[in-house]
Amino acid sequence: MRELLRRYQFILLAIILVLVTVILYSYNLRQKTATTFFERAVLTFSAPFQSTVDGVVDSVTGMWGNYLWLVDVQQQNQLLKRENLDLHSEVQQTQEILQQNGRLRKLLAFVDELDRPALPAQVIGEDAGNWSRTILIDKGTQAELNNGLPVVAAQGVVGRIIKVAPNSARVLLITDASSAVAALIQRTRTRGIVRGRGNNLSIEYALRDADIRPGDLLVTSGMGGVFPKGLPLGVVKTVEKDQFGLFQRVSAMPTVDFSHLEEVMVIVGEDDR
Repeated sequence: MRELLRRYQFILLAIILVLVTVILYSYNLRQKTATTFFERAVLTFSAPFQSTVDGVVDSVTGMWGNYLWLVDVQQQNQLLKRENLDLHSEVQQTQEILQQNGRLRKLLAFVDELDRPALPAQVIGEDAGNWSRTILIDKGTQAELNNGLPVVAAQGVVGRIIKVAPNSARVLLITDASSAVAALIQRTRTRGIVRGRGNNLSIEYALRDADIRPGDLLVTSGMGGVFPKGLPLGVVKTVEKDQFGLFQRVSAMPTVDFSHLEEVMVIVGEDDR
């Protein structure tokens, strides 16, 4: 840097002298009404240089102003992005709360029709193997739950509790292979036993001559002492009859969508009526 200053020191000195001269003459012109021939010559000679300097100064000033403006705009954009993300998160949370409230209202309305004491619970886990079908809920012995209590959703029967811990309970779904529920065809009152078949249900011991059709609703019969009578279980899908068989082969689809199950009700008391 010092070597560069030594090399161009005369040029820099000349530029400084010209600038000082221009500034002095400009000041004198403001104070005087007339100028001499020498002053006019100096001003004429320095005019292009002064215009160049003024242009450079204006350019630098403009660039600096634009830079400050861009920095301010960038900060405002970042602030607006953060505010937009916060608002988007609030909207999502509000939508989730509204959906949950809607599900709970349907669930409470379903339980009110039963006129039975019930305890709400959240589904916090699931076990869905090829045949094993269970879920975990967030209530247990501290909420006075015990084995065998029926669990329902707004669409119908979910299953029954098979294992209880202090703050959780495992529910055996009606689609589990080891599940069996006494049922009726709602339209004809034909009796049978509903068993789990993974994702579907089957009706066993339905007599061959019984009137069962696709679309018929299956409901609990109330026999067995676990589930109250009349709760939806499933809808009949297919009906097959062997030529010499005693019973029909009937398959059904559960009324509850277990893949989207989030809230349930555990029926904890007897009929109040």
